[in-house]
Amino acid sequence: MDSRVSSPEKQDKENFVGVNSKRLGVCGWLLFSLSFLLVIITFPISIWMCLKIIKEYERAVVFRLGRIQADKAKRPGLILVLPCIDVFVKVDLRTITCNIPPQEILTRDSVTTQVDGVVYYRVYSAVSAVANVNDVHQATFLLAQTTLRNVLGTQTLSQILAGREEIAHSIQTLLDDATDLWGIRVARVEIKDVRIPVQLQRSMAAEAEATREARAKVLAAEGEMNASKSLKSASMVLAESPIALQLRYLQTLSTVATEKNSTIVFPLPMNILEGIGGVSYDNHKKVPNKA
Repeated sequence: MDSRVSSPEKQDKENFVGVNSKRLGVCGWLLFSLSFLLVIITFPISIWMCLKIIKEYERAVVFRLGRIQADKAKRPGLILVLPCIDVFVKVDLRTITCNIPPQEILTRDSVTTQVDGVVYYRVYSAVSAVANVNDVHQATFLLAQTTLRNVLGTQTLSQILAGREEIAHSIQTLLDDATDLWGIRVARVEIKDVRIPVQLQRSMAAEAEATREARAKVLAAEGEMNASKSLKSASMVLAESPIALQLRYLQTLSTVATEKNSTIVFPLPMNILEGIGGVSYDNHKKVPNKA
């Protein structure tokens, strides 16, 4: 019964001082005692050297005799670092921006392009970032460059230009999976710019212009066809009602007159001319008979 009660108390004491008796040998305990004694002897001076402040966005990984203390990072606040046996490393947990310089890439359709991007990531496990990789930021930077080249090398130029969001999402997934053991979480990947040769730009512009001209010609031809069908229908309607042609003529004349033209061409229907000519011809014919 007493052993069960004393074991939690002993465990709390071990967590308080930050050591584990199962991991420290006789030599480790001796060094720990000497270091603690040194702090007590030089107390007025040593306290300013042993107390460290950890900010809210930071975590501290403390190595005591080469081993990570308590197997976890220290949270914000004051921590005690013993001289000679403790070494601590601060880890920033804020989001870090990694600019990928322009990478020369050969696409799947054998086009040379230069693509640059940006990666947003943060450290979510300070212990993994310190213990599993030498320089976590440099490793993430080089991995981002390699992943960008590998992913874009499997795409054609048209796919790169049209599907930037899908490509960025696939790069983010690959980076997140690869850096999980390093305590890194990739938040976002963006492709900033895709540079292509000037000659290829001119070729693409000429191709786009030719495509637009062909589309314009097709639309004009379709418009002419629809207009001819409408004119055919209008002619059939006018043929059924001759007076409608006169009304259309008067409407056209009214439209031309409103434009303030100095000269107006005034066409006359053939039936009016024939009627006037027939009357004058009959009158001219009747006069000699009377004479």
